Amino acid sequence: MRLPNPRAARNTTATDEHTFRVQLPKQIAGPVIQVAKRLLIANLVLFTAWLIVYLDRSGYGDSVDGEVNALDALYYVTVSLSTTGYGDISPETDLARLITTFVITPLRIMFLIVLVGTTLEVLTERTREQWRLSHWRSRVRDHTVIVGFGTKGRSAAETLLSTGLVKEQIVVVDPSAKVIDAANADGFAGVVGDATRSSVLERARADIASQIIIATQRDDTAVLVTLTARQMNKAVNIVAAVREEENAPLLKQSGADAVITSSAAAGRMLGLSLVSPSAGEVMEDLISYGEGLSLAERPVSKSEVGRTPKECDDLVVAVLRGHRLMNFDEPEASPLQAQDRVVIIRRSVEQVPTKLRKGDEEDTGRFRTPPKMRPAKPGWQNPRDELGH
Repeated sequence: MRLPNPRAARNTTATDEHTFRVQLPKQIAGPVIQVAKRLLIANLVLFTAWLIVYLDRSGYGDSVDGEVNALDALYYVTVSLSTTGYGDISPETDLARLITTFVITPLRIMFLIVLVGTTLEVLTERTREQWRLSHWRSRVRDHTVIVGFGTKGRSAAETLLSTGLVKEQIVVVDPSAKVIDAANADGFAGVVGDATRSSVLERARADIASQIIIATQRDDTAVLVTLTARQMNKAVNIVAAVREEENAPLLKQSGADAVITSSAAAGRMLGLSLVSPSAGEVMEDLISYGEGLSLAERPVSKSEVGRTPKECDDLVVAVLRGHRLMNFDEPEASPLQAQDRVVIIRRSVEQVPTKLRKGDEEDTGRFRTPPKMRPAKPGWQNPRDELGH
């Protein structure tokens, strides 16, 4: 086996178990940016008031030395705008009092609005985010969790969307904050964290999910995620991808319902395309859902019961009876039974393909959630493949 030590892989993960959080797509800027903007406005108000007082400094009196300089003007403006007002510096002329009444006082009110508004906005945003998260948790159910949102994870999401699944029913889990930011921009709920930890999968509500797609970078990580997910949800349908074909049986034993060997599948496509380019194009068309010809699975219709797979209206390539998958030409596949399901080839309905933005795959950690979309970040870099290619 070529699997590294799973325990060692856990210990060397770049994401600490306390650094994840749920993140929903949103359009507003972060609290830090909002606070910075308001601080800039407050400083502009402070500077404007100081300049006005300093230009009319002769109209103000100082109880200490009688004169008001630039520093005294700054001190007076600071205590006035903050409503402290010690009274050691005060306006003495009529013009200074008029300026204080009609200029400094409105600036003081604006200054307080900026400071109080910043506090209220941060608190409101925090409350709104908690409400959105609580609302999302109460609504999400029978959803799909995609662990790893690199090349394979994004392709899986695109295929699910082309089958009619809505974005609100997909939750992305990835250790990279940048990847989750990109997923949020596309309208997906996201969890930044190490999916081998049950606490991270719990936040993604894997315990009530209907299916989990595991598209991680490493095979040992895929095994650990599968074990954790299966222990959390005995009934969930788990589909996982591995790089090395020899690790597929181990993943099956860990609880995966289906295992895709990515490197072997790519190699077969390369070989087929070399031997028969046309056959390679047809295979690529078949696995590209929503374009040209597509593979699909459906139950046997009443009119097809008792007939052979070749007599069906659609082109049947396989018959699923219970847990047994049979080729269409196997004697046991005929006649078709009412409980059977058939895998068919049919022409896809023309639709605009859903393309997701590509995210970076570097390892950092946190957690996020949906439903509003925000524009994509400019200059987004194409990520490397999860397999390191």
